[in-house]
Amino acid sequence: MKILIVDKVHNVLENNLRGKGHHTHTLLKRSREEYLKIIGDYDGLVVRSSLKIDREFIDAGKRLKFIARVGAGMENIDTEYAQNKGIRCLNSPEGNRSAVAEHAVGMLLMLFRNMRMADEQIRKGIWKREENRGIELEGKTVGIIGYGNMGGAFAKRLSGFGLRVLSYDKYKNDYTDAYTQECEMSELFQECDIVSIHTPLTAETKGMVNTAWINKFEKDIYLINTARGPIVNTDELVEGLKSGKVAGACLDVLEYESLGFENIGNTNRWPAFNYLRNCQRVVLSPHIAGLTKESNYKLAKVIADKILSDF
Repeated sequence: MKILIVDKVHNVLENNLRGKGHHTHTLLKRSREEYLKIIGDYDGLVVRSSLKIDREFIDAGKRLKFIARVGAGMENIDTEYAQNKGIRCLNSPEGNRSAVAEHAVGMLLMLFRNMRMADEQIRKGIWKREENRGIELEGKTVGIIGYGNMGGAFAKRLSGFGLRVLSYDKYKNDYTDAYTQECEMSELFQECDIVSIHTPLTAETKGMVNTAWINKFEKDIYLINTARGPIVNTDELVEGLKSGKVAGACLDVLEYESLGFENIGNTNRWPAFNYLRNCQRVVLSPHIAGLTKESNYKLAKVIADKILSDF
């Protein structure tokens, strides 16, 4: 097959595909119009997140047999339309699930133990101990929403902390395991101290975390989002933080991100973001939960394996 790669990926992908006789062509940072002109010559397309693969693009890819996303989320690809045209859609959440899980645990520990503020203070020669007294994870109840690759990996990483882990997944049944107890969303609303989002971004989940949703929890909650920014309504999250209903938040993703997740532009455009970055009860990172040296390799390797398995 002739395969076009439009985003930078680990070279294990090209090496493995070429090793099986396929022809790969890496063409980075070109305009959409340039890609539209040439996609009709290719049997396969490998993307990350910089390019929107919509109906126009899919129609132009007259020979396409597959579209492969090196990563987990598929929101930049019209997968339903592609599949209706007989095009296989592949992704590789197995490649960065460990990275995402570790990052989520790290952010939660940073929040509970006041590490961000303590680090800033000690670098300035300020030595405050009682003011930085933290909270322990042991004995808390964590609710995981979406028990796929990421949610499952997060539950596994939490297993040594003496937590109770509950999970809700609308599209799965009978998945209780050594790391979590399957339950209904109503039980999460009743029991959770900490809530972690691990769902894809869809029309159903966009804006899911809003004031009405937050107020359904009986306890004040800590929120973790390492999934997709638009799942959380930031303005309403800030209202929750101000009222205390949201005791704290760990946000690796924000609804203001560009398609390629590379920046959020002029931050002065969003008063809610200015509140988040000045709030000591919030830990932020720039969509890097899944970015490790190891995941860079594993994401590409998983996609290469899936392509070679299917074709």
